[in-house]
Amino acid sequence: MEQNPRPRSVLEVCGEEIIRIVTPVSICMVLVVILVSILNGDSSSNLSSITTMATIAYTESSSDSIWDKLKGALLNSLVFVVVVTLVTFLLVLLFYLRCTKFLKYYMGFSSFLVLGFMGGEIALFLVKDFNIPVDCITFAILLFNFTVVGVTAVFMLKMAIFVTQAYLVVIGVLVAYWFTLLPEWTTWMLLVAMSLYDLAAVLLPGGPLRLLVELAMSRDEDIPALVYEARPVIIDIHNDNNNNNVDSRRRVWRRRGDLDENEGIIIHADSSELAAPLIQHIDIPPMNGHVEEDSNPVLEGIGLGSSGAIKLGLGDFIFYSVLVGRAAMYDYMTVYACYLAIIAGLGITLILLAFYRKALPALPVSVMLGVLFYLLTRLLLEVFVVQCSVNLLMF
Repeated sequence: MEQNPRPRSVLEVCGEEIIRIVTPVSICMVLVVILVSILNGDSSSNLSSITTMATIAYTESSSDSIWDKLKGALLNSLVFVVVVTLVTFLLVLLFYLRCTKFLKYYMGFSSFLVLGFMGGEIALFLVKDFNIPVDCITFAILLFNFTVVGVTAVFMLKMAIFVTQAYLVVIGVLVAYWFTLLPEWTTWMLLVAMSLYDLAAVLLPGGPLRLLVELAMSRDEDIPALVYEARPVIIDIHNDNNNNNVDSRRRVWRRRGDLDENEGIIIHADSSELAAPLIQHIDIPPMNGHVEEDSNPVLEGIGLGSSGAIKLGLGDFIFYSVLVGRAAMYDYMTVYACYLAIIAGLGITLILLAFYRKALPALPVSVMLGVLFYLLTRLLLEVFVVQCSVNLLMF
């Protein structure tokens, strides 16, 4: 006598896939915290005299008042968001004009600069701090090979997915570390501003990210971008002739309408996929196991992958790591609080997906919770813990 299976929750359906995204995000944040702890004194002084896009409108000084720092940070973040918006619309225009090869080469050149110049300077800091004996010729050869292999793995050739994932995490760590060298008020305002930009760019009808994704979906093309791709879960879907139920051994993210219920199929990672820095609609399978057909080309899953691969934009990695990196400059207690807040924000975003059934950006909830927990930990929790320790209530 057959019993009706109980409905599966979001965690049961998506748990393993979520872990495959949370793990690299956590690794990226931990590496940034380690770099900040080791190199905080060395590189911050070197960058103080350099004007970047995030500090072109206002250069923060310790002698400025809080009001001046706040106004200057707001102005810096506004300029940065405007530049990012213009560049994203330019990306949409180039993609609309089918300049895909140019975009791919541009992304590869950008990755080369990040790995070669940013990574090289950080490597020099580490060599200096740990007194590693290495000559300049050997260092240059190793750095060049490391950079070329990274660009090749990410954009040019299809290598082992572990190599591509590792280089994407390294790129995220390098960029995030350099963002932590920005002035404190500018960094925090920039995190809040980019969260609001992410929200508008994805949800508004004329948002640049939304336009880019819709254009890519209409053409069924890949978007050349720095996107982390988790190892896909292979499924085996077959038809049971006795009860005509579709038995899913393992759920993957796939395009509706591509599932043939008359024969068994296996979905692999080499099929066409779309990528964007947002979390996309999750559709939980029904209780009876039937897969409903839908005429609308809706994509399922975290990211916009149409196969079993989960995708998350590298920008989310970077700004998550910037948040915990900036917290590491103050105290490790704030690092723990910010890390837990970011992971909780990802979970809240997934819950919102189950209710609203629409594409949501991955950045705003996690960053807002991280900033809130940073302020609460620094202003309230630290004072409480210190008082408990002083009065021998906590060791």
